[in-house]
Amino acid sequence: MGAAGEHAGTEVADRMAQDPAEAARPRKRSVTLAGHRTSLSLEQAFWEALAELARRDGLSVNALLTRIDEGRKANLSSAARVYVLTRLRAEPTGSGGSSDSRESD
Repeated sequence: MGAAGEHAGTEVADRMAQDPAEAARPRKRSVTLAGHRTSLSLEQAFWEALAELARRDGLSVNALLTRIDEGRKANLSSAARVYVLTRLRAEPTGSGGSSDSRESD
C-alpha cells in the first residue's frame, strides 16, 4: 500500500506543479454524513488524498468524512485538511522519491 500512496502523492504534486492556481482553487462538493446532506470546500489535492485514505481504510469518502465529522472541533473543511495532513505525516516515508523534505530539516 505504501507504494500506491507514494505514486498517488506524486501524481497530485505533478498536477499542482503544472497549474498551481487551479490546484489551489477549492472545490465544493455535497456529501452525506450520518444520513444528512452537507457540503464542504476542499482543494483538489485534499479531495484526492481523502479518496486515497478512504480506499486504504476500506471506506467510502462519505464514511471517512463521517468519522472526521464526529470528532471535529473546527469546521468540517478545516477538520478534513488537518486529518489528511496528520495521517500523511504519520506514514513512514518510502526508500525513494519523497526524501527531499526530510533532507532540508
